Order: sequence, then C-alpha cells, then structure tokens
Amino acid sequence: MKSFFQQILLLSLILSVSVAHAQRLQKNRMIVLSDIEADPDDTQTLIRLLLYANEIDIRGLIATTSVHQKTKIAPESMVKLIKTYGKVLPNLRKHDAAYPAETDLLALVKKGQPGYGMNAIGKGKDTEGSEWIIKVLEENDQRPLWISVWGGANTLAQALQKIKETKSSSELKRLTQKLRVYTISDQDDTGIWIRNNFPDLFYIVTPGGYSKATWTGISVVVKGINNETVSNPWIIENLQQNHGPLGALYPDVGYAVEGDTPSWLSLIPNGLNSPEHPDWGGWGGRYELYLPNMSDFDLKGFNGGVPVDPETRPIWTNANDSYNPVLFRDHGRSWRTDTATYKDNKVTLWRWRDDFQNDFAARMDWTFMSYENANHPPVPSLGHEENITVKSGEQFVLDASGTTDPDGDNLTYVWFQYMEAGTLKKQVTLRSAENLYRIFLTAPEVDKTANTHFILKVTDKGKPALTRYKRVIVTVERKS
Repeated sequence: MKSFFQQILLLSLILSVSVAHAQRLQKNRMIVLSDIEADPDDTQTLIRLLLYANEIDIRGLIATTSVHQKTKIAPESMVKLIKTYGKVLPNLRKHDAAYPAETDLLALVKKGQPGYGMNAIGKGKDTEGSEWIIKVLEENDQRPLWISVWGGANTLAQALQKIKETKSSSELKRLTQKLRVYTISDQDDTGIWIRNNFPDLFYIVTPGGYSKATWTGISVVVKGINNETVSNPWIIENLQQNHGPLGALYPDVGYAVEGDTPSWLSLIPNGLNSPEHPDWGGWGGRYELYLPNMSDFDLKGFNGGVPVDPETRPIWTNANDSYNPVLFRDHGRSWRTDTATYKDNKVTLWRWRDDFQNDFAARMDWTFMSYENANHPPVPSLGHEENITVKSGEQFVLDASGTTDPDGDNLTYVWFQYMEAGTLKKQVTLRSAENLYRIFLTAPEVDKTANTHFILKVTDKGKPALTRYKRVIVTVERKS
C-alpha cells in the first residue's frame, strides 16, 4: 500500500497534469491576415509568432493584399519561414513539447484575393482564405476566434459578406459574436465597411494616419528612456546573428520594427494579458470602447491613401496611460520610481517593451540552445485569490508566496497599481517597499464601491531577464 505521502504526491502530479492540459485547451485561437512582402515587418512578426506557436492556437495564415501591395499575395514567403521553423522544431521541443509540427502549420497557409480592398470582394470572389475563416468559425469550439490583420481586411470582409448572405440572422449573430478583430490601422477600404455593416463586431483599430496609432508604440523612440531593445544593434546581437536558421532570416528594419506584432501580443498567456478586456492593458497596449471623433485621428498623416471616414459606432481604440518607469539603483533599495511621467496612448504599449523583447530573444535562444543553457520565464504565484475585497481604510496584504523559477534564478518582485485599468481613481497607500514579495497597503476612503488593479511583476536574473505577472483586482467597499 502506498504511503500517505506517496498518495498525496501522486494526486499532486495528476492535478498538475490536468491543470496544464486545461491551460493548453484554453489557448487563444487566431487567424492571421498578412500582406507579407509589402514590408519586412510581416516577416519579422511571423518569425516571432512561430516562436509562440506553443502558446497560441494558430488556426490560419492567410496571404492578403493591402494598400501597400495591391496586386499580389505571397503565401510562398509564409511557407519558407515555416519550413525553416521545421529545422529548429526539435530544439524548440526541448523547451516545450507543445510546439506544433511543421506540416500542421503548412496546412494553415491559405490564399486571399490578389486584388485590393472592396474591388476584390463580392459574388464569385470567395477564396480559400475567406472560406477557411468561415470553416474555422463554424467549428464546434466556444473559444473566441481572433483575426489578426497585418495588412488589408478584404478576406475577412468577403467571409462576413458570405455569412450574411447565406446564414440566418441568428446564425450570423452567433458566428460574429465569436470574432475578435485587431487590425494594424486600416490598410484597405474594407475596414470601415466591416465596422459599418457589422456594428456589434468586436474591433480594435486606430483609423487614420499611423502616427497616432497605439501599435506604433512597439518601435517609437522615446526621449528619456532606454530604447535599446528596439535598436538595430540589439536586433543583430539577440535575433539575427549566431541565432540559428530562423534568426538568420529575420530581416533588417525597413520602416519600423514589427509594426504588426501588437495585433497578437496580448494573446500570450503571461499573467498580465487579458484579451477579452482590452481596457485592462497588456503587452499589445490598452484600448477603450467608445465612438471616437474625427479629431481623434490623424486625418492627414501617412496611411497609404486609405480614406478616413467617420465612425458610426463604438470601437476599441486609443486610450492613455500615465506611466512612471521603475529604475534600477546601485545602492540601497534596488528599485525606485522615476520622477519623469509619460502619458499618451503609445505608452500603453511601450511600457512593456523591454519585457516582451527579452522574451522574444529568449525564445530565439531556444531554437539552438539546450534547456540547461537557455533561460525560461518565472512562474508567479499568489498567497491569496486574484480578486479580493476590502473596506475603506482597511489594511491589507498582497503576497507572492509560492513564486518559482524553472531555472532556479534569483527573482525581482515589483508591485504597482495600474489605475487606468480599474474604476478607483485614487492611490492606494503603500506601507512598505514595492519590491518585496509581500507588501502592506491601506485602502482609501470611498463613497461607493470601486476596484483597482495591482500588477505583480516578477523578473528573473537570467540572460535575457524574463518577466511574468499576476494581476490582482482589489475591490474597495464603503464602510458600512
């Protein structure tokens, strides 16, 4: 008979496997629409995405046109990258067995219309790409289906048009309710058509000139901060050179580095991202749902010539964060908050940039390094629930007990209040250093119930340093 300890250990292992399996089943589903070859950044973004194929359920890779490439599609470029991924797959699986087979990914490459915008949709203009979107939507899978649009959206427009023409109104509603769309601005004239004709469709976009778009925060050079992780020397050292065959294909920057990547960064399960809540913020930026004014857009800035028309319904679009960076200190308390404050919509994305760039660099290492020689992200844990309720004036504790690192690295903890993500617009008083695994706080006085978000940021001291998070939503109630 097994000892009590052995039985407990066996049960723990079974539960661990079950939880891991459940997490795998809950991967975010995504179909990509890409005008690959219009600009080097689609190739850059697809290389990054392939290294996250263990974390995201990629359900389609569709070659499309855009305002920057109106008359051709390049699925063969996707195939080339996937075949190179196949060369490094055995090594990637040393780090995570969940990486999909090369053949499975090749089967997901589809062709959209080799024509531009609205002129390439309508009767008789179905493509294997538009048909594939419908097929995946009709699967018996209750998870949302994200459409990550790196170029023009006409393949999605064709799919939606056909669904509307061939399905009942109830089936149309059921299918479109499963869609989540994030477009890197409007790169053809079908985006506004989709939003006008499917007013309930979940849609993240910054219309108009690219200069005001949140996604540009991935590459923007910000005065007063260290922009090293989006510099060309960093790209050469960490991605391109001496980083295996996939790194060797990562192209130099043509216009801006990886402009398409923000469309799916928030689908990575890192403890911070919550894709169904764009207003909570994450690696892909933060967005709010409202009907924007034309004055909110850059009407004259560069967008390739796509017309900018007034929005007729609320969309998920630009939101501002007010951010004070946290800086490392040589002596005394290891971290301090910078006195400089940055506030705009691009801040919502670049504030996480060092974290997701280092994460990418580590995964590029996975393509050729052994598990023992590479770095892997820490695993944050909480000593309490992720949602807690306190009373006005009450003292409470946030606790990261149980946090571990798979490589045994030393860990840095930083807690901060993410005020924009909640409804409480007051600071919660911190009664201890913010870089302890357990911190002590006092809730402010409130007249009505409100909530605020605290983010636990855990960073290891491996190379490159990797970060994961936990989000704690604190509800503050008025004293009875």
